[in-house]
Amino acid sequence: MTQAPEVRDELQSDLGWALGVMLRAYAKGAGHVIAGVPGGPRGYQVLAAAASGAEGTQLALANKLGIDRTVMTYLLDDLEQAGLIERRPDPADRRARRIVATDAGRATMCELQGKLAHVESRVLSALDEAERELFRALLRRAATRVDEHDPLADACTVVDQFAASPTASAVAASTASAGSSPTASPAGSAGASPGASRRRRKGQI
Repeated sequence: MTQAPEVRDELQSDLGWALGVMLRAYAKGAGHVIAGVPGGPRGYQVLAAAASGAEGTQLALANKLGIDRTVMTYLLDDLEQAGLIERRPDPADRRARRIVATDAGRATMCELQGKLAHVESRVLSALDEAERELFRALLRRAATRVDEHDPLADACTVVDQFAASPTASAVAASTASAGSSPTASPAGSAGASPGASRRRRKGQI
């Protein structure tokens, strides 16, 4: 069913609708990019942290990313089995393990970042380069201020929370009427290993 022009115009002037459309498009593209990473979005977070050189212990990394310690163990098992990270003894505490990206892990991260940059470019294709830089700067400033008052504990839940919101229904309806099919939040589920899927059903992820 096609929406009346005045209804669509009202949606397009709404901040929630605009943010929802952007989030949906980016999540869809990013979900495809990280689909092959063991553990999906959470596995990507862990690999990104390890590849950044911020080598932390398994416990510190779990706390920083807001990931349950049991789930973190499964994620590290999968990433280590794939040859992307290593657990090394912590010189300060031999009982602890530091999480370090392997050469293959760092190469994979570089490849993923290149593909994510391409996704971002597609999402912002309506803007020229100067406008993109201004958009990023303003959005980053606004997001930082919001996060100071309402910190985000787990970035992986954002898409799932959005998918359950009324705004998501409005976005899906408006994009469907424009000829594009609505898509479920792929970034919240893509790339998880069969073991991770079983653990999710048990309520661990």
